[in-house]
Amino acid sequence: MPVATLLPFTATPNRKSASPTSFRLTEKFILLLVFSAFITLCFGAIFFLPDSSKLLSGVFFHSAAVETNTRTGPDSSDPASAGNDDRVLAKIRKDHEKALLEAKDTLQKRPDEIQQDILKEKEKVAKENTVQGGNDVNSLPFVEYHRPPGATGHEPQDPETKERRAKIKEMMKHAWGSYRRYAWGSNELRPVSKQGHSSNLFGSIKGATIVDALDTLYIMEMFEEFDAATDWVEKNLDFNVNAEVSVFEVNIRFVGGLLSAYYLSGKEVYRRKAVELGEKLLPAFKTPTGIPWALLNLKSGIGRNWPWASGGSSILAEYGTLHLEFMHLSKLSGNPDFAQKVMNIRKVLNRLDKPQGLYPNYLNPNSGQWGQHHVSVGGLGDSFYEYLLKAWLMSDKADEEGKKMYYDALQAIETNLMRKSTSGLTYIAEWKGGLLEHKMGHLTCFAGGMIALGADGAPGDKTGHQMEQAAEIARTCHESYARTALKLGPEAFRFDGGVEAIATRQNEKYFILRPEVIETYMYMWRFTHDPKYREWGWEAVQALEQHCRVEGGYSGVRDVYASTPNHDDVQQSFYLAETLKYLYLLFSDDDHLPFDHWVFNTEAHPLPVIPKDKAEIPNEVE
Repeated sequence: MPVATLLPFTATPNRKSASPTSFRLTEKFILLLVFSAFITLCFGAIFFLPDSSKLLSGVFFHSAAVETNTRTGPDSSDPASAGNDDRVLAKIRKDHEKALLEAKDTLQKRPDEIQQDILKEKEKVAKENTVQGGNDVNSLPFVEYHRPPGATGHEPQDPETKERRAKIKEMMKHAWGSYRRYAWGSNELRPVSKQGHSSNLFGSIKGATIVDALDTLYIMEMFEEFDAATDWVEKNLDFNVNAEVSVFEVNIRFVGGLLSAYYLSGKEVYRRKAVELGEKLLPAFKTPTGIPWALLNLKSGIGRNWPWASGGSSILAEYGTLHLEFMHLSKLSGNPDFAQKVMNIRKVLNRLDKPQGLYPNYLNPNSGQWGQHHVSVGGLGDSFYEYLLKAWLMSDKADEEGKKMYYDALQAIETNLMRKSTSGLTYIAEWKGGLLEHKMGHLTCFAGGMIALGADGAPGDKTGHQMEQAAEIARTCHESYARTALKLGPEAFRFDGGVEAIATRQNEKYFILRPEVIETYMYMWRFTHDPKYREWGWEAVQALEQHCRVEGGYSGVRDVYASTPNHDDVQQSFYLAETLKYLYLLFSDDDHLPFDHWVFNTEAHPLPVIPKDKAEIPNEVE
């Protein structure tokens, strides 16, 4: 603001020009008064400030020395007290000068610069609070880490098995190396076009292949690659995104992958990241029933369901596939909310009547009632049943509720969905309002491994019967591979119109590097040591190498019945997380990730069994 506006007496509007040094008598008098007042103020401060040192410093500067002297009440005649007063006065003058300089610097800035400084200071404080708050590893309870047995194995004694196992590790190196070369940081790889690929399932979270592959890298002892992935996770894995994600997919791939990497390696970054992401998923449970939404915006916490899912219902395989990860999140974070959320899901389910003892695929999270009465052990239902069994096993067989729910559901599945074809192939059909659709999905082929895994705990004398069922399902799924031109299985196959274990619809003929058939082979080998399961697995390896391997990685194919492959140009993250891991374990000894110490989540991420005597101790991991 110009000085003239502050001193109206100096304005000379009737003159075209006026000398800045020319003043009238009244103006000189006013200036003299202002100057005299300023001098008086300065001398007053010099003379009176020392006498008011304790008061001023106590009010404005909170000097520690002054406060100490005030509390102890020294005698003013004491020489030591006089020395203290001198030091106090010196500090007051120094603080006073510093405050004046800061005020002067601030007043010389423009208003917008001052505003920017304020905003920067707020951001700095917020960051400091975040570091000190719940997102920092220091805020998590102390965990005494002990690596569970079998995190890494040793080479098989049999030369052929050793050679085949080494080949699968080479396949992993090709898949990982191609991803790192062409799509590093992206969610997935396009191996034909050699570029990154991102699915909307993960919103704008990046690095799905990195997180999904962490434990595979570790158990194959690819430690240099594991360290590079760890470095990326520390520096780049960010969940602070304004994007909508699939709660199910983010949980099984990211939370599961991070938890597994922590339990295998003991690196705290994985525990911290897993808990951070888990906390961001908790708002999905804010529904009238506590049944979580399928989709969640990680920033706003607003959830919704897939619009195609039976009037906005939640899906059985999605809300029912959180239990393993959330129990471990409570264990590692000391926060019981994770466990309480998934246990509440069981309460809701146990209150409902089940048609024929079956669990429909759709449940309305607002009303708590079933949607359409469609039942599947494949897509939309599969991993719900898997997690009932594995929750019991992971609890060191203490979770009796999970055990009962699993075996009751399996009995209903056997009664209502399991059928035999004309030639004697056992399959699991889909149930739609009481009518069977004689179709079995590739996803359903996991059930052979699941039934084998649970056979030992089957009620009564059903252990042998369930092992037979598991073997029959494994044979059926092998047939679905053997009856194609590429020796790779279709997405779904049918048993009607004289057709058995063959896809009849074009939109069911594709293969996207899925793991479920290999998964069942691995479980069946572990429980029976029948060499045919390793042979069947090796057939799949040869088909993958011949038809899916390209220069830039591995690609799915659009039609397994075509004589030459038409690649879909996607290397799915689960190919590294599941397919290659299960193949590697198929040709490994049984003490590599032994089942009495480890349980695999539905993305093949191994999680340790929680011993009964440790179940209530949140600060120790065996």
